[in-house]
Amino acid sequence: MKSVAEFQFFDPAVAEDPFAFYAALRREAPVYQVPGLGFFLVSRHDMVTEALRHPAVFSNRFAAAMQATIGGLRPELAAIWAEGYPPVDTLLTNDPPSHTRYRALVTKAFSARRVRTMEAAIRALAGELVEGLVRDREVELVERFAVPLPLTVIADQLGVPRADLARFKRWSDDSVAPLGQMISPEREIECARSVVEFQHYFARIGDERRAAPRDDLISDLVHARIEGERPLETGELLSVVQQLLVAGNETTTNLIAATTQLLIEHPDELAKLRARPELVENAIEEALRLETPVQGMWRVATEDTVLGGTPIPKGSFVMLRYAAANRDETVFPDPDRFDVERPNARDHLAFGLGIHFCVGAALARAEAAAAIATLLARTRALRFVAGKNDFRHHPSILLRGLQKLWVELEPA
Repeated sequence: MKSVAEFQFFDPAVAEDPFAFYAALRREAPVYQVPGLGFFLVSRHDMVTEALRHPAVFSNRFAAAMQATIGGLRPELAAIWAEGYPPVDTLLTNDPPSHTRYRALVTKAFSARRVRTMEAAIRALAGELVEGLVRDREVELVERFAVPLPLTVIADQLGVPRADLARFKRWSDDSVAPLGQMISPEREIECARSVVEFQHYFARIGDERRAAPRDDLISDLVHARIEGERPLETGELLSVVQQLLVAGNETTTNLIAATTQLLIEHPDELAKLRARPELVENAIEEALRLETPVQGMWRVATEDTVLGGTPIPKGSFVMLRYAAANRDETVFPDPDRFDVERPNARDHLAFGLGIHFCVGAALARAEAAAAIATLLARTRALRFVAGKNDFRHHPSILLRGLQKLWVELEPA
């Protein structure tokens, strides 16, 4: 059993398989200051929860603070960003009262009631995609199924053409890649150019919707009025749309792929779902717990504070490690086991908690449930394609997602 000191947080091997590290953190140092880097990792369920419930102390305004800490952008990156729109703190990297305004603008679009009206269309799309998978028998599931299902849904909601799905996926990937803090300087430049391209595309769409509204989310955003406040400016709109595009497909893609992998790896649990389809929703919660798509998120301490008995000075960066908390043995007995009947699976923190609880949680759950239910209904067997899977994940300290998943489907 390795100790915390034997792990390196930014080691690619740890990013690929972090669970022994997480267990060591919970056991030895649930609030751990990373040597040489200074930030704190929080790994136990109760302590992550406590931080999430105190956003005034653990602020989400970490983006500007981090940029200042590293001394600003490299000149070549600054020149690229100058061609686009300045970043605006809206949802993810914001605090009340400003965050409250933006949150109110998008909450209605992703409410549980609104999602229920979308479920028939989501199931129909899942059926179309699975029909193609079953026909081909051996498929790479991420590209063929886990990506197009949520990406198409969010594109339809935004009111942009499906013909541009490949561009949306590239823009989404390039938005999240730098957040993982494990890419080369060359890749960082490529991502910056891509995001500026995204900005100009959606700035044009925003202008069009201001002039001629349609029945779509971008029209709702540019024409929304809350308590007499001004409408969203272009930079604000782009920030919100970028986060919706990313949150609306990247994490759900990873959830669908991870759930499929877990089911194939655990045939007894897969058999339970086939016999009792009503367990699918709980199986999704268990997959969210075990293979948390957003492994953690930054906060910055606004004052000197104490968490789990550990002093945290004002200005410190804190990484709330949701994925570690979701395997906390004091909350989830036998935490590394995949159990589709786990009674408290929904107690996970995969969507966060409190004012920053994921606005798209209901949609993500609906899409993943439709995906898995349709896969099971249209097949009699699922198995890995021999020799084609290495089960590697995209390198990132924030997100966890399979690069590829080759699956053989036996038609029902």
